[in-house]
This record gives sequence, C-alpha cells and structure tokens, in this order.
Amino acid sequence: MADVVREVMTPGVVAVRPDASLVEAAQLMRAQDIGDVLVADDTRVVGVLTDRDIALRAVADGADPLTVSAEAVCTPHPVSVGPDDEVSAAVALMREHAVRRLPVVQDGHAVGMISLGDLALTRDPASALTDISGAEPDRPPRGH
Repeated sequence: MADVVREVMTPGVVAVRPDASLVEAAQLMRAQDIGDVLVADDTRVVGVLTDRDIALRAVADGADPLTVSAEAVCTPHPVSVGPDDEVSAAVALMREHAVRRLPVVQDGHAVGMISLGDLALTRDPASALTDISGAEPDRPPRGH
C-alpha cells in the first residue's frame, strides 16, 4: 500500500490561464478526457475548475461560456498537498473540505493531482470506485 502522495497521485498538470474562457477549459477537459483543470498563472495555482463548476456556476445561470473566464467560475484557493505528504493526510483533507481531488504542489508549483479514484486504486483495487475510475468513458455520438 502506498504511504506518500507521490506514489498515488496522477503526475503532470493540466492547467488553463485565469483569463481562459470556459469554452477553452471545457475543450481542454474533453481533449484530455478529464473532469477538471487547474487555473494557474506563471507562479501560482489560482483555483480548480471542474466540469461541474462550468455547468452549475455559469451555464445554469445563462452565462456565456465564451466570455466568462475560468478564474470567475473556479473554486479559488484550493486546498493542496505535497508529494511527500502522507496519503492519510490527503484523505483527511478531502474529508474535511468535502472535495474529490487535490492539487499536489511542490515548491509553489503544481506537479500533479490526487483524486478519490487514485486513492481507490491503491486502497481497494477490487472496489466499484476503482472499476469506475479505470473504465473508458462513454463517447457521445459526433454531431450532438
């Protein structure tokens, strides 16, 4: 079983600039087959933007996703962990803050993400969450 975050996290970061439109962010999520991106400038993580944020904080309110920025809709100042932190610390932060993913930050720079799916893969490889996390996503038909 993994003891530290770096053994469990998904390395690498997918990020958008704070001024990126929600359309840009959503297209990046689709291209990378992920449900979230970091919102970051050159030196710091500004927030985390999820597909749910786009749907509930912008589209549901009738906002134009071409003109609304990622920074305006993201969850600002996200809780994060370090790559050498204990996995149990990441779990505790997820519980305390009711989040499903945490940026992994080292020396002020994001180096990865840790999610509930990542934890399921290492904690209980036979769980339903592990099966769901590892499944290929359904692809909508082209033109819809």
